[in-house]
This record gives sequence, structure tokens and C-alpha cells, in this order.
Amino acid sequence: MRPGPGEPVFGNWQTIPLDEFVERLLSTRPRVVAVDGRSGGGKSTLTDRLAGLLGAAVVQVDDVAWNAPMFGWSELLAHGVLEPVRRGEAVAYRPPAWDEHGRAGSIDVPAGASLVLVEGVGAGRRELAGLIDGLVWVQSDFAEAERRGIARDIASGVNGDARTTTAFWHEWMASEIPFLQHDRPWDRADFVVAGIGGDPAAVMVAFDAASGEPSSAGSDRFGVGNE
Repeated sequence: MRPGPGEPVFGNWQTIPLDEFVERLLSTRPRVVAVDGRSGGGKSTLTDRLAGLLGAAVVQVDDVAWNAPMFGWSELLAHGVLEPVRRGEAVAYRPPAWDEHGRAGSIDVPAGASLVLVEGVGAGRRELAGLIDGLVWVQSDFAEAERRGIARDIASGVNGDARTTTAFWHEWMASEIPFLQHDRPWDRADFVVAGIGGDPAAVMVAFDAASGEPSSAGSDRFGVGNE
């Protein structure tokens, strides 16, 4: 696996049953868990599996960030979703761009939700550290994530035909790469998992060779983790 720019290469990968991973993830009784990683890397797949197993509410960063400035949406997620979630309130949030562009519906979380999964690039960003209890970084091969992501977006037609989809992907990467290099969410991750391929009933987790525990490049959410 060759990760993206600035990202360390994690090793000592071990495949464990998904339910064992869930037990480890929930050991500290988190209310909000961020699933972060690069575009096309497998975040949504992991989140869907976790939500299906746990019955958790899911908040997609893409919905919060829809038509917002690239990576300029942290206050929307904080004030519109995470702060009321932490107060135990119901959420029915419509970001400003939804009204401006006539998008129907809302981002919903039921009152008293015991677990909320926040999925997307930047879900575990530093500005949200005080509102997040757990962070999973999904590491992926950079080239394979690009191939998968472009193929997915072409199939959905969300960004037009193959030419415009590919062009948009590279425009997006021009923002995503420096954002992640600066924010380094992997330094604050509680777990690092491999996001491409694998058994749907299992997850591949990076373990620390010395301790035998899952690698956590740094659980200090407010500082810099291990390089």
C-alpha cells in the first residue's frame, strides 16, 4: 500500500472480525465517532457496515459541505449537527446552501442518539476534536483510491461524463491533498484500518508491533501525534 502525500505508512496489518473491532471501538463508550480518510478510500463502505451492525445514526460530511467552500464547513458541522447531538437534542439541519440551491430534506439525527458516525474527508479535522470521541483513519493506496473514486463517480454521473468527472476529481485533489497534509488526522486516530477490499465480516487493522495493540499514531486530539 502506498498512501497519499504526507501520510505515514502503517504496518503490521491484522485482519480481525468486524464484531471484535466494534467491541474495541466502543470500549470507551463514545457518542460521536469520525470515520475519516481520502476520497475513494473505503470510508463509506466501513461506515455502512458499522451502522448496519450497531444501528448508529450516520452524518455524511458531503451533505454538510454541499455547495460550501472546499473544507470551509467545520462550523456548519459543529454548530448545526455535533453540538446539538452532544446535548442529546434531535437534529434536522439544513445548511445554508440547501436553501440557496433549493435542496429538499434535512440532515437528521434522532434525539438521544447513543452513537453517531460522521463520515467523510475531514470528519476528524482538528477544529472538531472537542466534539468527537473517537476517530478511525481509513488508510488506502493513493492510486487505487483514485481509480475507484473516479470509476464510482462516472457510474453515478454526479459530476457529468468521464472527462468532466476526471477533471473535477483532480480539481478536488488540489484542495484535499494540502488540507490533509496540514491537518494530519491520522496523528489523532484511535484506529487505523485498511479501506480497500477485504471480507465484509472483517476489518484489517494496523497493530503496533511492540505493544500488540491497534496502532494509534496519537490519541492526543488537541496536539500533534507521533510522526
